[in-house]
Amino acid sequence: MDLSPRARIRAGDPEAFAELFVAHAQALYGHASRLTADRAAAEDVVSLTFLEAWRLRERLRPDDQDGDGLRPWLYGIATNVLRNTRRAARRHGAALARLPDRRADVGTVPDFADEVVGRMADAERLAAARAALERLRRPEREVFALCVWSGLSYAAAAEALGVTPASVRSRLARARQKLRRLAEEELAKGAEHRNAEIPGRTCRGGQVPDSRATAARSTQENPHR
Repeated sequence: MDLSPRARIRAGDPEAFAELFVAHAQALYGHASRLTADRAAAEDVVSLTFLEAWRLRERLRPDDQDGDGLRPWLYGIATNVLRNTRRAARRHGAALARLPDRRADVGTVPDFADEVVGRMADAERLAAARAALERLRRPEREVFALCVWSGLSYAAAAEALGVTPASVRSRLARARQKLRRLAEEELAKGAEHRNAEIPGRTCRGGQVPDSRATAARSTQENPHR
């Protein structure tokens, strides 16, 4: 009797796991790389996800009521791996900050969903969008990544996160609203930062004084200089 893919996974069939990897590894890599903005870290997340899947295979539900296959299960494991990765990165940064004469590593921010940055063609707007995503609460960021980036249904994302579909729907709605507002705030901060970095002072008419003309006038006023 032929076993279902879930039954083969639960039984620890190596060929079933190989098929699982081929079917989902690339999508998981894309999901992880957008959240880490680091190729090496994303590869580690994929490896750890499949290692955890093997370790937890007997906990896999034998049925597939929602028809989403093994995606929710894998993305749920990947989400936990990413949480642990972020915690480890924060601890690492804090440890470096305590070392003498060492600066804490500057953390990278994840890439942003095409839906939100589709019209943000320039690097400044993209950077603002990335910073805005980092400011979301973790549950909102996770549900946004699963539903928008990876295309999971409400039901599949709910299974992956261990919440209800209604929670997924409400979190996603909040995430979309916040991202618009936070992106605008980041753009405004960027504009203020650029203005503060303009060298020289501004004269009437908005012109910066010519340093050579200023020096010439100073010499005329003080010929013994």
